Amino acid sequence: MAEDVRKETPDFKARYSDEELQEFKAIIIDMLEKAKKEYKTLRDYVTHDSSNDIEDTSPTFKVMEEGANALSKEEAGQLAQRQYKFIQNLEAALVRIENKTYGVCRVTGKLIPKERLRLVPHATLTVEAKEMMNKNK
Repeated sequence: MAEDVRKETPDFKARYSDEELQEFKAIIIDMLEKAKKEYKTLRDYVTHDSSNDIEDTSPTFKVMEEGANALSKEEAGQLAQRQYKFIQNLEAALVRIENKTYGVCRVTGKLIPKERLRLVPHATLTVEAKEMMNKNK
């Protein structure tokens, strides 16, 4: 059988250490909690679950005032969908942490730099792999 060419060398590390994975897990859990709160707020706005008043049936006399202060339901719905997908991506990242595959580029097999993972903790591609994929589109 062929040997795995991705053995650890001084220049190549196969995965992040358990301590590093725990650091990323803490970042992801924090982001996940915030994302879930924001998602709930958006969902409540779209479905009017946040109040028991007549906000969706009362005539709107101050359209300009209210329009400047509130998102339309459609925009809020789109934001809620994006937020839900973000939550799913963060949860998938937690699974990768448990599997100890977190931070490994799914295209190149190289480690995604820590700086990128701290900013985009659900990333599955290195910047170079993402650029390669965009060029091939």
